[in-house]
Amino acid sequence: MNHDHRIREARPSDVPAIVGLIQELADFEKLGHLAQATPETLHPHLFGARPVVECLVAEGTQGELIAFALFFTNFSTFLAKPGLYLEDLYVQPQHRGSGLGKALLTRLAETAVARDYGRFEWSVLDWNVNAIEFYKKMGAVLMDDWRVCRIAGPALQAYKR
Repeated sequence: MNHDHRIREARPSDVPAIVGLIQELADFEKLGHLAQATPETLHPHLFGARPVVECLVAEGTQGELIAFALFFTNFSTFLAKPGLYLEDLYVQPQHRGSGLGKALLTRLAETAVARDYGRFEWSVLDWNVNAIEFYKKMGAVLMDDWRVCRIAGPALQAYKR
């Protein structure tokens, strides 16, 4: 296991690099054409007057960002407790297998416990077998009976008043 990285909370100066990692993730998922994040659009959601997301980053040996985990608080009505939802986790290919993904997930789980959240959850693409097996080893349970529903783009805009 390689420990040539440091995990920390993102800072405003990290936003351009985070956007670069988001684009890498989108390209890896073959969804690069859908990525619209820019430093200008992401910054207010991380560091503006009413932040809605948080981000952990991992620095490499030269201080460059090599991974990120972007997350936010959701809520379980059944548990009557908040939860931590991991929107995206990405580790650059050359740093995979170093323990960095596990370290990021562990840090997020510790955060959920420290905040007395009822659960920690995320989604994974069904074709990403390596990630699925990795998550199972971390103790994650795949919720096969649940499906993600989404309204976005023009379908969402149709609800504009």
